[in-house]
Amino acid sequence: MPCAIGVMAVERQELRDLMRAVAAGEVAVDDAVAKVGMAPFEDLGYAKPDVQRGVRTGVSEVIYGAGKTARQIAGIVGSLVGAGQRRVIATRVDEAKARECLELLQSDDICDGLPVTYSQDARIVIVGERPEVDGNGIVVVACAGTSDLYCAEEAAVTAEMMGSEVVRVFDVGVAGIHRLLSYGEVFQRASAVVAVAGMEGALASVIGGLCACPVIACPTSVGYGASFGGLSALLAMLNSCSSGTSVVNIDNGFGAGYQASLIDHARTKR
Repeated sequence: MPCAIGVMAVERQELRDLMRAVAAGEVAVDDAVAKVGMAPFEDLGYAKPDVQRGVRTGVSEVIYGAGKTARQIAGIVGSLVGAGQRRVIATRVDEAKARECLELLQSDDICDGLPVTYSQDARIVIVGERPEVDGNGIVVVACAGTSDLYCAEEAAVTAEMMGSEVVRVFDVGVAGIHRLLSYGEVFQRASAVVAVAGMEGALASVIGGLCACPVIACPTSVGYGASFGGLSALLAMLNSCSSGTSVVNIDNGFGAGYQASLIDHARTKR
């Protein structure tokens, strides 16, 4: 799978191309060694950005913004961009912190001319352009209610930044199941579906019975007292009777979108 979230100094496809060029005598061995010989991480004191993660795993490092200051996020972005990464996302960044991040990233030219934007719904700071779509099909991100949008958008933006085409199906909870059933054809075309729901978490099980692809259930902390901050939805999803349904942690839209995009890019046996 090509590295989509970030183009590293040497990502997987580039590494293959480089090795072919060496084999063909088009690139000197010493030049190739210099290109791949960078340190595997940079020590910033407060963080050690993993600048070679894209080479190892196919997807470059993503910044978890909660608990970090805007200046720390900007410093990590600068390290990744300086190492050659052309796309960086920072998740869980609230609006106030995002404004400060954007000011730092744009004023100090940390981003080497790359565009810097903020998705308010997803709470994600985005550095660089979205990649071209290169998945096998589509990733459907469905959420039960408008209150779940924060988590659904985190999943959707993550999958898009990994090169997947995302179709959003929002406010299709089981309380009005006819809304969900009207999207049957969309679910049939999906490579993977992310089902985001709080309350009793029933959406994932219903979608699992409509799809021929893996369903990634993502419980949210939305709900009244007895939902225990998403624990009820989590347990319901873990106990789903729909085959092919897996579960991520409460409010982990990033993890759900990431997993869905990996599935969308998976190679099939020949």
